[in-house]
Amino acid sequence: MNKLQKSLIALLAVCLLFFGFVVVRIGVAKPASAVKVAAIPAGEMDPAVWGQYYPLQYASYQKTAEGAPSPTGYGGSVLVQKSQMQPEMLTLFKGMPFSKDYAEDRGHIHAMEDLRETKRIGPASKGACITCKTPYVEQAYKEYGWDYANKPLTEMMDKAKFSVACSTCHDPATMNLRVINPAFIEAQAARGIDVTKASREEMRSFVCAQCHSEYYFEPGTTKVVFPWDKGLKPAEMYAYYSETPRGFVQDWQHPDSQAAMLKAQHPDYELFSTGNHGTAGVSCADCHMPYTRKDGQKYTSHWVTSPLKTLDDSCTPCHNQGTAWLQERVKTIQDQTFELQHMAGQNIVKAHQAIQAAAAQPGADQAGLAKARELVRKAQFYWDLLAAENSMGFHNPSQALNTLGQANELAHQAIEAANTAAGIKMF
Repeated sequence: MNKLQKSLIALLAVCLLFFGFVVVRIGVAKPASAVKVAAIPAGEMDPAVWGQYYPLQYASYQKTAEGAPSPTGYGGSVLVQKSQMQPEMLTLFKGMPFSKDYAEDRGHIHAMEDLRETKRIGPASKGACITCKTPYVEQAYKEYGWDYANKPLTEMMDKAKFSVACSTCHDPATMNLRVINPAFIEAQAARGIDVTKASREEMRSFVCAQCHSEYYFEPGTTKVVFPWDKGLKPAEMYAYYSETPRGFVQDWQHPDSQAAMLKAQHPDYELFSTGNHGTAGVSCADCHMPYTRKDGQKYTSHWVTSPLKTLDDSCTPCHNQGTAWLQERVKTIQDQTFELQHMAGQNIVKAHQAIQAAAAQPGADQAGLAKARELVRKAQFYWDLLAAENSMGFHNPSQALNTLGQANELAHQAIEAANTAAGIKMF
């Protein structure tokens, strides 16, 4: 046996020993710190109780209490008014509660606290507002059905002691992922999707989608409804609203233009699901709740936050360009989205003002004014789908820019239609 053969045999032996160790370590030997499923009592909503059995997950969940700005300057978890960056919002939401208080969302742990303290609620507010704020919604629906949505909000808040937490997304007996929002379950069923038969990977997005989606309140009952019957894209949701579903006409009437307006509500799932990550099979949890390790134990982080704060765990498992490049890419996409969003919002304000001025003209063409109001309604809904969404376009950059581009064009068309209705010639 020559020297080369001996070297090859020695190398092969080392490789066999190494890979044999890996196989045994991963496939056979259980680490001493392996997580064991603990049966939590049914109906237990206190995350501290769950934390006794899942301390790593609970410790990471508690980090959602931290308030910090976004690394790119958009979003974040600091309680500041969005109108500070976009003062046009004060006019766009004139005549409705979002003009009084439209603060950045904080972490899940603050959901009920922020609901109690927001200036958007009052004595007439309904119980539907707890739907995405607390795991108590499961019990409320079991006890009252959809009637809980029409009960006084103060009554429901008194019964809901805990914010979004463990039992919102996990079955207490098995720890399996689940959804408890009845509106999401019904919306998916209408699309032919039985959420009880969803795969674990699908559920890693569904548990987020049950709340991070667009919705409206059914007139009379305040039942929460997702506008998905025609699809999840902006044009499809707008077409759905245009048919006055369940008698729903508007969220409010704008006092300047008198247009029947729609208020979009954080359509994160709709944008994400049609974007590159969503269509490639990446789940919400892959990025926002990445796998991490402590003391040799692998677990899912429950610090639901911007992936830019957890780049190594969230992004580098798939992307090898380096964290500096990744952060620059996100910042560029968000800068471009914000620039167009800010521009579109300002032009929509001008459209409301143009319609108001046209309506004040004696003999203004009413059909022309109706056309202008429809255009500004659509323009603002398209704008709001991005303004209310939490990724500043990153979830689906191409659709974000396309939708905002349409919003901008629709605003200009509304201005032109208003001026034509008033008899003002355009050159």
